[in-house]
Amino acid sequence: MSIRILALIIGLVLNALGNGLTVATNVGTSPWTASEVNIANLVHTSVGLPMFVVGVAVATANQLLIHQWDKWRFFGEVGFIACFSYFVDVFVALFTRLGVPCLPFLVRTILCFAGIATFCCAISIYQRANLIMHPNDDTTNILRFLYCHNRVVVAQLLNFVPPIVIMAVTFLISGHLYAINIGTLFALVANGPLIGFFDRHVWHGLTHNFRVKGVSEN
Repeated sequence: MSIRILALIIGLVLNALGNGLTVATNVGTSPWTASEVNIANLVHTSVGLPMFVVGVAVATANQLLIHQWDKWRFFGEVGFIACFSYFVDVFVALFTRLGVPCLPFLVRTILCFAGIATFCCAISIYQRANLIMHPNDDTTNILRFLYCHNRVVVAQLLNFVPPIVIMAVTFLISGHLYAINIGTLFALVANGPLIGFFDRHVWHGLTHNFRVKGVSEN
């Protein structure tokens, strides 16, 4: 349990760091983060607030996907997204002060890809810790083990459908798209494979222990 708690903390901070870096590069980010950046620009707020609101909505949807009320899961995910959204704002501000948005495009692209790899590694770590996690990543976990026969790539692609819909709606309202660039394409293609890669090669002591009403994956 102590190892899983440590993995949760490390995963949360790494995920916020990776997302903050991708946002600061302005070369694109994951579809979920991109959708929240677009909401932030639409309502003129920092990205942390829509991250929290969307996260609570996704945590609620996860309860429907597992067909039961799991209060530990729900309130744990709400707590996770509260901390995560705060740290993303902190890291975006930090990387902005360090001048990341002003770097040459090629350098920002490399940093963006590194940020994506970082948060994919983080997702792998705290999914396997499986104490509490980001609601969006728990959705991937639920889809992976309950609906997609352990196919992480398929589960990740299905998980990207809602943020794409959100971005389509915000574009229809504002006529603008933000945080969509080559980094978004890389995230779409590489998220699932990268998570699977880190599952196999990082922190071997952590193994998936997903359980819902007798359903178990190890």
